[in-house]
Amino acid sequence: MKNYQISIFYFLIVLSVFGCKNPEKKEIKKENKIPDSYVLLEDWPKIPEDLVLGNPTGLGIDSENNILVFHRASRVWQEPMPEDKIQENTILTINKQTGEILKNWGADLFIMPHGLEVDKDNNIWVTDVALHQIFKFSSEGNLLLTLGEAKVAGNDAEHFNLPTDVAVSDDGSFYVSDGYGNSRVVKFSKDGTYLFEWGKFGNKQGEFNIPHGIDLDKYGNVYVADRENNRIQKFDAQGNFIAVWQNKITEQLYSVTLDNQNDHLFGIDYMTVNDTVVKGSDIFRFDLNTNLQIQFGRTGFYDGPISRYHDVQIDDEGSIYVGDILGNKVQKFRLKKVE
Repeated sequence: MKNYQISIFYFLIVLSVFGCKNPEKKEIKKENKIPDSYVLLEDWPKIPEDLVLGNPTGLGIDSENNILVFHRASRVWQEPMPEDKIQENTILTINKQTGEILKNWGADLFIMPHGLEVDKDNNIWVTDVALHQIFKFSSEGNLLLTLGEAKVAGNDAEHFNLPTDVAVSDDGSFYVSDGYGNSRVVKFSKDGTYLFEWGKFGNKQGEFNIPHGIDLDKYGNVYVADRENNRIQKFDAQGNFIAVWQNKITEQLYSVTLDNQNDHLFGIDYMTVNDTVVKGSDIFRFDLNTNLQIQFGRTGFYDGPISRYHDVQIDDEGSIYVGDILGNKVQKFRLKKVE
């Protein structure tokens, strides 16, 4: 009889333990939240009728959160590259709230605009793939630094081959993704002195097939949009491989940018079927370990036109800006944050 009472006692203990676990599971499920989403602003920006907005290939954001756009005006991609410079203005500054054009300059400076970066001092960095050069301008458009030899391709400390983008550290040192002709990332000191490089053509860790976009997080890590390998690679400041995110659906991953306020990484891709049917681009949001959080565009909650996004940027409110080279427009997606 005593053993029977002991058995009943232990049975009740086990039952109470398992009974307590179920409410905990239900409570966890109740805490699941709908993820953040983004809404396209239809009336942004406000481009004057007399302004020719060409392929918006590079985007940046200044300390006042105005959006800078590097575009090709009337120039279209050509191979071989043209020899003459674009006669129209190619660099716009747009008010992030109103969409009004604040500045418009850059005529007779570039042949084939590509990447744009704005550093913490509001200096503007651009790459020209036809000139094989990197340029640094003040916020007023005064030329401060030129790297590379005009129209001369190369693969050494003083030459580039169709360079694509620039990322600038807080200390003024900077990285160049180089690019279409070379498969490397090159780091320079603040004054433009060559420091080191990494990468070669291939699809292994630390190799590239068109490093097309580049950006840095606040910890100094380097993120590269490895376009034709359709992936994002993450490195430390010395070029040591850390992580990779592989896009398994489309063919090309064009660009990356960091939201260092919220530790978010953003990327954009492009999809066609049989090189003829255009499906368009998606926008991705990751954490800094390249874990995917949100994906939208051709795959969900987006009613805008089919687009081919070439660059992406984030403002201090978490809004997303993308340059569409299919429709020659800049789009703004406002964040609908879930509290």
